[in-house]
Amino acid sequence: MKQLKVDAIKDGTVIDHIPGGRAVQVLKILNGSAQDTVSIGMNLLSGKYGRKDIVKIENHELSADEVNRIAIIAPTASITIIRDYEAAEKRKVEIPGELINIAHCPNPNCITNHETISTRFDRHKNPTDDRTEFMCHYCEKIYEPDSLKIKVG
Repeated sequence: MKQLKVDAIKDGTVIDHIPGGRAVQVLKILNGSAQDTVSIGMNLLSGKYGRKDIVKIENHELSADEVNRIAIIAPTASITIIRDYEAAEKRKVEIPGELINIAHCPNPNCITNHETISTRFDRHKNPTDDRTEFMCHYCEKIYEPDSLKIKVG
């Protein structure tokens, strides 16, 4: 089997363990903030997750806001900061306790869709199966993470 080798990066960020097929959503979150080379691997075999995506971004370290946005669509992701070809820092993403101005409320009647107001969702666990969900602070509707439209840039 032939493999395509992706060169190591001198400085930047590697986002690994993205659920398979979600790398494009991660790139939308970055929305042009990464001006240098971006390498993407999609639907790669993973012993732990079955399939995964990976994104390498040269000369760009993710902001806390970018990491929070990525955590919503890729809660299994890990972030590695590369400096001078070495892994300087590695961490798992964590879904934040609240999302402030990170996602649009899917409820068309929510005040955030009619007024100039920042959105706010509070994280909580579904009582029946412990899944993470988010409740809109304003309309109090509860949403699965996949039903939220993440704001870009």
